[in-house]
Amino acid sequence: MSITKTGFGRLPDGREADKYILKNASGASVEITNYGGILCAINVPDRDGKLGNVLLGFGDVSGYVPRTGYMGALIGRVGNRIAGGECTVSGKALHLAKNEKGKNHLHGGNEGFDSKFWDATPLEGICEDSLILRYISPDGEEGYPGTLKVMVTYTFTDENELIIHYEAVSDQDTLCSLTNHSYFNLEGEGSGKVLDHVFEINADTVTVGDPDLIPTGENADVTGTPFDFRNPTRLGNVIDQTESNDQLRYGGGVDHNFNINDPEIGLRFAASVSAPVSGRVMDVFTDMPAMQFYAGCSLHGKHPSVSGKVYEPFEGFCLETQYAPDSIHHPNFPDSVLRAGEKYDFTTVFAFCTDEE
Repeated sequence: MSITKTGFGRLPDGREADKYILKNASGASVEITNYGGILCAINVPDRDGKLGNVLLGFGDVSGYVPRTGYMGALIGRVGNRIAGGECTVSGKALHLAKNEKGKNHLHGGNEGFDSKFWDATPLEGICEDSLILRYISPDGEEGYPGTLKVMVTYTFTDENELIIHYEAVSDQDTLCSLTNHSYFNLEGEGSGKVLDHVFEINADTVTVGDPDLIPTGENADVTGTPFDFRNPTRLGNVIDQTESNDQLRYGGGVDHNFNINDPEIGLRFAASVSAPVSGRVMDVFTDMPAMQFYAGCSLHGKHPSVSGKVYEPFEGFCLETQYAPDSIHHPNFPDSVLRAGEKYDFTTVFAFCTDEE
């Protein structure tokens, strides 16, 4: 295992970003920048052993500014939506940015964790390498109470597993639901749409949303609906039903929270995705209660990507482990309030292999 640090370009304000490359014994690698904790690339083999990048992204940090769909970024303090940008935590009214359509709070606000520089500490190991990222969010940042100390550890193993360990602690009751917003394409970055990818999701229920994708409070049984991914399902077959299904139509396709079965178990199987041409497979494990499956329905590139093309809808998908969106307004949802002095501690694993393994 080895870690290499390189420059990753400049932001418009002149600040310089770094990129860290974690390479394992087989030559597979993960690339991470300290700007936004962004995952820039994941290079893993196809069924013929040829390495290829399975993440959408850009050749240097300037491609991520202004943000393009939160590509690859660490999201916080709260991933996903909070209705109206207003809520109450431990009797304290919070007034958060309405940075989505002027209506709702999204992904931590105007300047969430995706646009912060993180302190980075590389840690080389024998069978795995890690990059430890730290950020202190001051009391009142983006309207959230409490000083929140955050540590996110990216670990890449010789078994081609990317492990993301999220930790945080606050000195006041606050909200915390950290996630990563990477867009995957297992056929390879720049290869086109992901509609032929096959998805399996370990979820009996999906969160029902209104036309603005704000939860109604209902978690609906997926049986007999387009959201039943409990058996392997080609994504395109679901997207074809968008106009005939209100829930799909609201998101322009799949952009929904799935409640992962058996939350009491802890780290457990959440999803599996396979690509028919490359043979690559990605299995997801998490101890978070839920996962947002976003099929890249509204993806529109603003800059040429690392492969030189501008991204279009459905060219990548996200699997964002999380608390359910707007959970602060729904007592029946798992609670995203982090109490003062308590530790936020969750792990998500993206494990890569091929259909011949």
